[in-house]
Amino acid sequence: MSPAEVAEIGRDLLTTAILLALPAVAVSLSVGLLISIFQTVTSIQEQTMTFAPRILAVAVVMIATLPWMIRVATAFTFRMMHHFLQASQ
Repeated sequence: MSPAEVAEIGRDLLTTAILLALPAVAVSLSVGLLISIFQTVTSIQEQTMTFAPRILAVAVVMIATLPWMIRVATAFTFRMMHHFLQASQ
């Protein structure tokens, strides 16, 4: 396996990992920002108020995007198997 192939596999791995994490991170960031704005406007400074809505929102997004995430992870696995089969021949 050449260094270029290893770099390509590493790039594919990082791209896939970012793609799979993006929905949960984006929703967590958005909900956290909205709650932070709400707390600032209402002067409520409860630290635990941010956790429950973020956890629920991330759980809903994870459940909603699970079929897509499985397809992306499966496609990545097949690509890696194809690379390894090509390298072993």
